[in-house]
Amino acid sequence: MDVDKAAGMQPGDQSDTRIVPRPLSVEPGGFMHSPADRRLATEHRLLANLPTPLRDRARWEWEQHRVAVLPVGGPFSAVRMPERLLTALSAHTETACLDDFLSEALGGGPVICDPRFSRYYALVPAGMPATLRQITDAWRDLEVECLERGSYLGVPRPDAVGREGAFASYWSVPMDSAAVLCSPLAVARLISAARHCVDMETEA
Repeated sequence: MDVDKAAGMQPGDQSDTRIVPRPLSVEPGGFMHSPADRRLATEHRLLANLPTPLRDRARWEWEQHRVAVLPVGGPFSAVRMPERLLTALSAHTETACLDDFLSEALGGGPVICDPRFSRYYALVPAGMPATLRQITDAWRDLEVECLERGSYLGVPRPDAVGREGAFASYWSVPMDSAAVLCSPLAVARLISAARHCVDMETEA
């Protein structure tokens, strides 16, 4: 089904289930969404601003390679952070421990890991505050950078959680909700604290 057509259907149409998550009753007065529905909503969020040919290309890349190259600056921007900066702060070198640390430090906001280049990317709203840009610009010597409109990022498919290969990017912190991104303030605080740890190590 064409996503554009599905997005324009009324919530009551049976055929709109490709886009609108189906609530599952878990107890009186409570609802949940299945993992498949959450992944579908996340996929739609990531691809919503792309024209149909690029959207189809991204889905093909996800199917074949687990990672699709997407433009940044539509539904999200990203902040690049080197792994060594994060390990200096968290004191963890194991992947799983670092993933848990980032999830807690960034309030569950989505983070992508690129193990090939030992980098992490925190996804933040496209209109990030100027303060975060100033921090990242001041710390380019540490390979910290804001990726905004005009940049591209390798984005894992929504279910690519956990490291499966030597170089394939994956979700260090999954994008469980299409509406949830990292708080720019939380990212700025994380980088600031990590920079302090690096400076302390250098002085020692």
